[in-house]
Amino acid sequence: MLYSSSYSSSSRELGRENLQSPFQSLLFSPCKLQTLQSSYGNRDFWGFNFHSQNLAKSLNCSFRSTSSSSKIDKSLGKNVYSHTQKQRLNPRGARVFPGFKLQCHSRTVALPTKTSISRRKKKYSGVLPSILRALESENNIEDTLSSCGKLSPKEQTVILKEQSSWGRVLRVFEWIKSQEDYVPNVIHYNVVLRVLGRAQKWDELRLCWIEMAKNGVLPTNNTYGMLVDVYGKAGLVKEALLWIKHMKLRGVFPDEVTMNTVVRVLKDAGEFDWADRFYRDWCVGKVELGDFDLESVADSDDEIGSAPVSLKHFLSTELFKIGGRRPISNIMDSSNTDGSRRKPRLTATYNTLIDLYGKAGRLKDAADVFAEMLKLGVAMDTITFNTMIYTCGSHGHLSEAEALLTEMEERGISPDTKTYNIFLSLYADGGNIDAALKCYRKIREVGLFPDVVTHRAVLHVLCERNMVGEVETVIAEMKRSRVQVDEHSIPVVIKMYVNEGLLDKAKIFLEEHLLEDELSSRTRVAIIDAYAEKGLWAEAENVFIGKRDSGQKKDVVEYNVMVKAYGKAKLYDKAFSLFKGMRNHGTWPNESTYNSLIQMFSGGDLVDEARDILAEMQKMGFKPQCLTFSAVIACYARLGRLPDAVGVYEEMVRLGVKPNEVVYGSLINGFSETGNVEEALCYFRKMDEFGISANQIVLTSLIKAYSKVGCLEGAKTLYEGMKDLEGGPDVVASNSMINLYADLGLVSEAKLIFDDLRQKGSADGVSFATMMYLYKNLGMLDEAIDVADEMKQSGLLRDCASFNKVMACYATNGQLSACGELLHEMISRRILPDTGTFKVMFTVLKKGGLPTEAVAQLESSYKEGKPYARQAVITSVFSTVGLHAFALESCETFLKAEVDLDSSFYNVAIFAYGASGSIDKALKMFMKMQDEGLEPDLVTYINLAGCYGKAGMLEGLKRIYSQLKYREIEPNESLFKAIIDAYRSAKRHDLAELVSQEMKFAFDTQQCFHSESEHELDEPSPGL
Repeated sequence: MLYSSSYSSSSRELGRENLQSPFQSLLFSPCKLQTLQSSYGNRDFWGFNFHSQNLAKSLNCSFRSTSSSSKIDKSLGKNVYSHTQKQRLNPRGARVFPGFKLQCHSRTVALPTKTSISRRKKKYSGVLPSILRALESENNIEDTLSSCGKLSPKEQTVILKEQSSWGRVLRVFEWIKSQEDYVPNVIHYNVVLRVLGRAQKWDELRLCWIEMAKNGVLPTNNTYGMLVDVYGKAGLVKEALLWIKHMKLRGVFPDEVTMNTVVRVLKDAGEFDWADRFYRDWCVGKVELGDFDLESVADSDDEIGSAPVSLKHFLSTELFKIGGRRPISNIMDSSNTDGSRRKPRLTATYNTLIDLYGKAGRLKDAADVFAEMLKLGVAMDTITFNTMIYTCGSHGHLSEAEALLTEMEERGISPDTKTYNIFLSLYADGGNIDAALKCYRKIREVGLFPDVVTHRAVLHVLCERNMVGEVETVIAEMKRSRVQVDEHSIPVVIKMYVNEGLLDKAKIFLEEHLLEDELSSRTRVAIIDAYAEKGLWAEAENVFIGKRDSGQKKDVVEYNVMVKAYGKAKLYDKAFSLFKGMRNHGTWPNESTYNSLIQMFSGGDLVDEARDILAEMQKMGFKPQCLTFSAVIACYARLGRLPDAVGVYEEMVRLGVKPNEVVYGSLINGFSETGNVEEALCYFRKMDEFGISANQIVLTSLIKAYSKVGCLEGAKTLYEGMKDLEGGPDVVASNSMINLYADLGLVSEAKLIFDDLRQKGSADGVSFATMMYLYKNLGMLDEAIDVADEMKQSGLLRDCASFNKVMACYATNGQLSACGELLHEMISRRILPDTGTFKVMFTVLKKGGLPTEAVAQLESSYKEGKPYARQAVITSVFSTVGLHAFALESCETFLKAEVDLDSSFYNVAIFAYGASGSIDKALKMFMKMQDEGLEPDLVTYINLAGCYGKAGMLEGLKRIYSQLKYREIEPNESLFKAIIDAYRSAKRHDLAELVSQEMKFAFDTQQCFHSESEHELDEPSPGL
């Protein structure tokens, strides 16, 4: 799916900001929420289960999960669902977590707490405020600074820090350096290097570093820590770590702030073990990165292309070579000469370590760090608790997370918006939407304000569950607060509306946000994909061609997802036209474009077009992957064009693309369908040569091949071998075996497999149909009917073929009424009858006693494809089996049609009305037929005779009989029988007997006449 995960606004995005060193004056978000692989599969909460001896002793705390439950309820609202209560309801009763309740005894000394650093702009005294205001309003920085008189180094530093862009920082710094009495200092260079690094101006940073070295300014711990930080944040992890090597070569040992920065960079890069190792080495006075494979560290995907130099180039440039060198005696940590283990003292360091171990799934280590904070008296802050809360909750220990919130408040540390964001995420992930919404509302209740992460998370939670009303309430609240919906959330909301079929609302919502701001290409892609997934190509097209800022061209991914939208709607011409025209708009197709088109055409059986695109793809220098080739091969095989499929296979092997099981499965299945066992086995052996294990699909295809040629032993061997696979033979393989046994008439063997499928609940429509076929062919009609009844009750009548099988079984057994009921069910479910269905229907009509002339007339109309001929057949079936209400309803369909009907349709209507007892309507239909200028035919007279008999209208019967007797109507056995039956219906058995004798005489005379004619023809001519 092209819908990027970055647009999913998952609750796991909460708190994405990284930990910053205290000297950077920035807040840390502890929870870059992500799924981590934990090596601790045991449900016992190692390290957080404070019944464990070491932690209980160190904390001197008692833990009561019941009190934690009640207090968290009080904190988040009375009705918030308690995870602890849920655990208490566990019927097994043995696995109840004790809770992470830091409820210290009164004799315990209160530990220090720390308030997070404020983001507010600093207030300065003296001349600084007026200088800063002047610089903001004036573009001539140099003249403004010159008019301020002499500035102290500290004032110069403040002015540098307060500039709004890296360009202005460089201009201020150049002015400062131009002063006669200026003495270069490391603080100024640190400020400039930080600004350039954050702006990712690597060339300017390099020049600044070189100048710093030329001026004899030695880099400090702050310098290296800052460089590691900016390179790490830019996703250039390798280069960030090289600064530590540089630092070591220059004899500078990292202080705690620098160490913390390195650990954070490694943590964010997913190098958890190396982050832990670096920390532990630092604690014993070492800095070791010698055996660390820097080439193995993955830079950020978004920044790889923007790396300033390659790794080897970086090592050889003056950027790495130059810089002041300290005396060699100072290389090791001077404060750790006695060999004792040093301990970090900064809250930020402990916060980073807790987050590190939590992300790595090392829960006991995270708990040990938390306990060490308590032991050493390190001040805790909101970040500490937020990190621990997320670590507990994200590993399934929500009761411990709730207890931490209670302890946090008891220590006088106020939860912040991020705290509630974390709980919102945890409750949502656990499916407790009510509790998640309470967290969202609680933010305002306690005087805080939802941030962009809050809104993104709550909208995602609600949209994912298609809770339209709640989503609209949240958006209305945002509008009242003059907060815009975050761009990442726009596709999520639109997808919800699309899923619920509220297309107008989706359109209005999108138009509102297009008025406010231009959408990025990635956002448009996500919106187009939301429509494409539902086959709404027109709506997707509107977004694709919609208005955008001048100069903003469509990204190739937009074209790719639009191709997908057309493909899902089977608008292959539009997709191909879009592909051909994209170059004219300055966008060139990429590998995904070609792959999408090839798979789209292949899926639509347009294999020649797919082959052409494949050739063009190779011509453009792209190497098709196995998935691309397999789509074309599968299409050729499906269409029976096996030589072409083999040609593509040989081409992919020649190009060095290794075929997978899908390729071989398609070829084997293709040859199996044609009964070419030798070729199927040939590719089976090639598959084995490539080291690809045969899966169920391939083995099933081979069984099918053996079944086609009636090779029982080969099929049995494979089938028995499939029993050793995980899950055993699938239903397709089993059905193939049943079919083979059915063809060979082996009832007991087929029944054994069929019964096994039924016992497993795996039997499908094909299984039942094959068994019905077997029983019916062997004359075991009772067993066939039992299978048909079971199939119907099992709800397996899902398509035309399955209905046909059961109806045919009922028809063979003479259960005509059941056939009619199935036909009505089929039509009610909008399953259109096919040729097989009509074949069964004509059988029902014949078995139901409809005159052969009437059946022949209906068959003729059906074969000629006359309008409403199918409806006439269906009407006749319903009337024949006694379902008169359905028959009359069906009859109305063609009678109300504005088309010219011939006599066959009026015959059906007369029959339907007459059979239902509506004689008046039947006779009116006859009169209408005459009014239309249509002459009655033999079938008309047969149907009229039936009507007259039921109504006791003897005069009408005598009229038809007279025409028949005096040969105004050609003598016909069916008409004679209809008149006889009509007289009997009118209780005139005497007249019925009279007509019976007349019929016998008429046909005896006719037979005698034909015999005499034949005899005359056989006599020799006189005189020969």
